[in-house]
Amino acid sequence: MDILPQRSLREAIAASLREDRQLLDTLRAEIRPLRDQVRRLNPRMTTSISLIGTDGGNNQVRFDPFLVHIIRVVDSSANEYCLDVVTPSTSVAALGARQFNADGSPRTALGRLMAYLGVRTLPQLSQMIRENEDGQPVSPGWVQSYRELVEWAILFSVAREKDFGTDTLIVYDGLLRARAFAGNLFQRTMQGIAEGIRLQQQRYHRRIYLAGVAKHSKALDRYRLAMALEGVLATSYPAFVEIPREIEEKAYLHEEYARGDDRELAPGQINRYVGGKMFFVKFGSGPRDPIWPVDIAVSQLAEAPAILGAMYADAVNGFPVPFYPRCLQRAHEHAALAGFDAGVIQDYIFDGIRALLADESPALDAFRLQEYDPARHRYDQE
Repeated sequence: MDILPQRSLREAIAASLREDRQLLDTLRAEIRPLRDQVRRLNPRMTTSISLIGTDGGNNQVRFDPFLVHIIRVVDSSANEYCLDVVTPSTSVAALGARQFNADGSPRTALGRLMAYLGVRTLPQLSQMIRENEDGQPVSPGWVQSYRELVEWAILFSVAREKDFGTDTLIVYDGLLRARAFAGNLFQRTMQGIAEGIRLQQQRYHRRIYLAGVAKHSKALDRYRLAMALEGVLATSYPAFVEIPREIEEKAYLHEEYARGDDRELAPGQINRYVGGKMFFVKFGSGPRDPIWPVDIAVSQLAEAPAILGAMYADAVNGFPVPFYPRCLQRAHEHAALAGFDAGVIQDYIFDGIRALLADESPALDAFRLQEYDPARHRYDQE
């Protein structure tokens, strides 16, 4: 790029930022009151576990013409709660029926959640899953919604049925919010989880806490620079601050994604998506250590300091990501379908295709010898 276009581009950017200066001043004014609401984090020794579902980013299978999705959920101790296989063309009706026994009783964690919610089919459970019996091509997006429903169903079952040996913090991978559920079914799911947590304390005298941690948040992205300029969470000790719903709403295109049960709703409004209250949390002692968006279950807001203290005790020695919950990192390690696991799955896919091809299977063996990514040689050194 020659000098003249660079100068023009620089001047255009500077002019645009000058026009937007008022926006930055507004963001600083909105975030400034939080500076006096920052609280110190104190560690609380509690067992921490996390549940993770294998997603596309965890799957390193190279050849998969049928778009096989492994629905696998494990925890940070490598306990496996679900192992299933679906493709975009899997019959939604048959998949829903698989969640129940022949007598109608629930067979899986998702079946138990569906029975609790009073639904019998996947389209009743989620508006993002539609019947696909007409033989037409189906978008693979519904599989991701199904995976999300399975993760929530397992969290629901763990909170209600697991025999906890000690007080335990359950760390969800992401904020406690979901769009996959139809109507108010997500709120009823959260109520069922809260009910299970209460029963754990009443019957077994175990305190079970629930929180979610996200790697990114539109609210944090919007206010990150303003927070740095105003010194919010720029402390020399681990700290946290509760984020008002009004600030969340300004960060989202659809404000209902920040509309929780902890505030009064207008007539006709329902809380469809939100089960948590957001906090910004810094687990490190440095003023520039990373800040994470954390959701505390609305039913446990009064215990937020204890919950965040338990998360801090788990995150302070986070590895390989510093100051990030270690239980989440362990769960991701166990969930990833890489190395030997990916090789086994790839072989299973080839075996299945070979059985389908029958007499034509030798062509598959010849195909396997072809290089799957010849374009990678553009990076080879001469």
